[in-house]
Amino acid sequence: MKKFLIIPSLALLALTSCTKDIETLNEQTKAAAKVPASTLFSNGVRNLSDALASPSVNVNVLRLTVQHWTTTTYTDEPRYDFTTRNIPQTFWTRLYRDVLANLEESKRLIPTDNTIAEDVKKNQIAIADLMEVYTYSVLVNSFGDVPYSEALDYNKLFPKYDDAATIYNDLLTRIDADIAALNPVSAGFTANADILYGGSVAKWVKFANTLKFKLGIILADADAAKSKAIVEAADAGSFSSAADNAVIKYFATTPNNNPIWADLIQSKRQDFVAAATFVNTLNGLNDPRTAQYFKANDAGVYVGGEAGSTNTYSLFAKPGTKLEDPALPALLLSYDELELLRAEAKERGFNVAGTAADHYNNAVRASILYWGGTDAQATAYLAQPAVAYATAPGTFKQKIGLQSWIALYNRPYDAWTAVRRYDYPALPAPTLAKSGFPNRLTYPANEQQLNGTNYTAASSKIGGDVVETKLFWDKF
Repeated sequence: MKKFLIIPSLALLALTSCTKDIETLNEQTKAAAKVPASTLFSNGVRNLSDALASPSVNVNVLRLTVQHWTTTTYTDEPRYDFTTRNIPQTFWTRLYRDVLANLEESKRLIPTDNTIAEDVKKNQIAIADLMEVYTYSVLVNSFGDVPYSEALDYNKLFPKYDDAATIYNDLLTRIDADIAALNPVSAGFTANADILYGGSVAKWVKFANTLKFKLGIILADADAAKSKAIVEAADAGSFSSAADNAVIKYFATTPNNNPIWADLIQSKRQDFVAAATFVNTLNGLNDPRTAQYFKANDAGVYVGGEAGSTNTYSLFAKPGTKLEDPALPALLLSYDELELLRAEAKERGFNVAGTAADHYNNAVRASILYWGGTDAQATAYLAQPAVAYATAPGTFKQKIGLQSWIALYNRPYDAWTAVRRYDYPALPAPTLAKSGFPNRLTYPANEQQLNGTNYTAASSKIGGDVVETKLFWDKF
């Protein structure tokens, strides 16, 4: 028996020894030798959307932070505990490794493609850069000072942290350069590769201006003059209807489905219910989006659980049927969001078209229609004294802040940014809160361990690596 086993081995050795070019054995015949720039672009954009859309308690818990949802059993995250599952590290890694690295490599490869014209390359580079700008803005608005100038340099294993305001200014400069570079007469990425706009460069021009408007108005409390100039320059070229929305299309089949479906349906778990803070507000305003946002509890009533407490699944409203669709699209920028920002701009005295009330009404109507409501429902909703812009209680920040919190349901990062900017609604502390309201995410544990010198300097500069530390634009 032993001789039989040795003979094949000797034969294999003889065959191998006769092969002079043994380097071919290292070739990965099943792996792509070259990855097209367009594939890297698509992958980066998809990874960005997944990170922002995911409700996973290991990835993105901001639905719980803004009290749109709360949990049934695992209460750490609604209590502002971001460290037990190391959520900041997962979010940070996804944006740097899975998004920015793909987009940067796409930009590097585009000029080397001899199959496309120079004007097309120029458009593609500008589009990829816009998505980098978008991603860096999420990082800055989530953490504060972050690696930027050295972040994607593989020779810099321990990148320095750049000042958040300085990064922000550079992002706005990059947007202007990208707008100047985009030529709608020429093509961009192909329809298949451009998973946001199907190859329409004209739509990307609107996207760029809308992103500029959004980043500009975030600066309003920190630098009103700068904010005003940016917003006024961007207004005319920004979205003019919901048809301009930046929509990521998902599919019914895995792995190209919306990640919300994976956590709500595929996992077969019963982790999430509506938060009382949110549902009570919707009920109090007779909001027609309530039945779109949520399914009633087992008794047919829309009632929410207390944030930070354990909640019995059957007793409370659950995320709505629309969110159970694996093909549910995701939004990166939207017309209703922009119209609320335009209302704010008018209230601040910025020279943009229209009136604050008109923009507010447009935003609310667009949100209701997007979620499946009707014009009649929107008209009735806006006619209520508690909703109508002229009679709704509070300052313009409170009126717009409340409707932003409602309209940005299912866009947790943007809802969190709105709550921080408007300081409204004033969310009650969850049961057994671990901290005050989170104004930022803490830096990842990996950064503390592996990039300690730069981490320490950054933490000291921003006033401490704690969630209560306010970002540079959050002045009130």
